[in-house]
Amino acid sequence: MEIVMCILAGSLFAAGIYMLLQKQLLRVILGTALLSHGAHLFILTMGKLNRGAPPVLEKAAESYTDPLPQALILTSIVISFGVTSFLLVLAYRAYQTNHTDRMDELKGLEDE
Repeated sequence: MEIVMCILAGSLFAAGIYMLLQKQLLRVILGTALLSHGAHLFILTMGKLNRGAPPVLEKAAESYTDPLPQALILTSIVISFGVTSFLLVLAYRAYQTNHTDRMDELKGLEDE
């Protein structure tokens, strides 16, 4: 199961980096979202995937799931949602002002 999760996280990283290298601002924002989702899966995989094991260590439990990666992922989801929503509002405002979302056209004129 860990191999499948690593392949999925790697493909999300690859797609996110590809989207970050695009010229449209919306694709760059989607690339950052894909990168954050890949990081979530990677952190979850590094915490070992124990199915059916309790998250809290008890005296009778032979195996347990580490709750720290789950807490880190939950915090990271909230932060990435805030960053993505801020970037979307910023891109919308830039589109309203400049009537374009292409990065090379947002640089401005050189002779000004």
